[in-house]
Amino acid sequence: MRIAIIGGGYVGLVSGACFAEFGVSVAVVEADAAKRQMLLGGQIPIYEPGLDRLVADNVAAGRLTFPAALEEGIHDAEAVFIAVGTPTRRGDGHADLTYVFAAVEQVLRALDHPVVIVTKSTVPVGTGRKILELARELRPDLAVDVASNPEFLREGSAIGDFMRPDRVVVGAESERAREVLRQLYRPLNLIETPIVFTGLESAELIKYAANGFLAMKITFINEMADLCEKVGADVNDIAKGIGLDGRIGRKFLHAGPGFGGSCFPKDTLALMRIAEEAGAPSRLIQSVVAVNDARKEAMAARVVAACGGDVTGKTIAVLGLAFKPETDDMREAPSLPLVRGLISRGARVQAFDPEAMTQARPLLPESVVLAADTAEALTGADALVLVTEWNEFRALAPAKLKELMRGNAVIDLRNVFDPKAMREAGFIYSGIGRAAS
Repeated sequence: MRIAIIGGGYVGLVSGACFAEFGVSVAVVEADAAKRQMLLGGQIPIYEPGLDRLVADNVAAGRLTFPAALEEGIHDAEAVFIAVGTPTRRGDGHADLTYVFAAVEQVLRALDHPVVIVTKSTVPVGTGRKILELARELRPDLAVDVASNPEFLREGSAIGDFMRPDRVVVGAESERAREVLRQLYRPLNLIETPIVFTGLESAELIKYAANGFLAMKITFINEMADLCEKVGADVNDIAKGIGLDGRIGRKFLHAGPGFGGSCFPKDTLALMRIAEEAGAPSRLIQSVVAVNDARKEAMAARVVAACGGDVTGKTIAVLGLAFKPETDDMREAPSLPLVRGLISRGARVQAFDPEAMTQARPLLPESVVLAADTAEALTGADALVLVTEWNEFRALAPAKLKELMRGNAVIDLRNVFDPKAMREAGFIYSGIGRAAS
């Protein structure tokens, strides 16, 4: 089987490499010449554990290619996946479909054979129907089917998510489209992965509904963390106590500084707009968006309070800049409003992240010192703020912190340190949703 993927970004590259690992012949068409040259040279423009090896292995096997021309990429392809960006549209919160429809139109004009066009990008409800109308308008001479196959890839564990998914969702209304997608995902039959076949609109909404629900769980436990701090409870106990209920589940019940990344912020905002326009506003999602935005903005004030109410002239070590570990993604990262807030209050910030330094630099105030490593970020610091729970930060011993730091304030926004050990070492420890004693 041969397929083409339009867009060599996070979703397109991971999906292409994984399909190639299934034995499919995959052409990934990347319009950005610089990114394509990187891929041809064996360099991966994003950080995702294991992706470099997976790409290299399948390029060497001849199953994964990066053609320069779209016409070459879609030649003889049975399915063409659209995996371009759908950023939040400036001004109204809707998903910007400019790149999606530009890619679809290019594909339609270049086609010389029947094909199934599959949206892999996260697109609003009704997009597949519009693509189908566009196909009938531009290419009435060809049998073009349209399907929706939303991705459920977590940055940092995307390969495992693709190879061992909880489910595969396929929105398709023709037997040919269903059969093409069924054949593509046949290797997952061996591990009995459920394939959920739906209509186009249902598949499109499933993606938004899933991300909206998970974002709601994060926001809920964050609000419970605030309550725990007021009444002397421990949010970790709350999360365990409710997470063991099979109806709730343990995942996404980790209190922190608010969610960020490439999906949850834009997808909750888009879902909110979709619901409003459909005349069925989602007040839950509206609250999730508002609460999460406010929480990220409030983190700087939390750090200031933990430092005695004033950070003027103080050096703050910020560990972790990416929105989560095992990625270099800085989109909507909680570290950004935190650092800006500390700088505006007169603090000096020394920051370090194992992977996101290059991506972070243009997003941070120029005065921020980007350290070469963890030790340099901590040296001479009056306070430590842990923002992203990379494993190397989890392993920091109190004795090492005392050796490097000048002050004794530790603000743990991910609850990875042992409060008792920190306090016994002489630190003023502040976590999320934990009693201050």
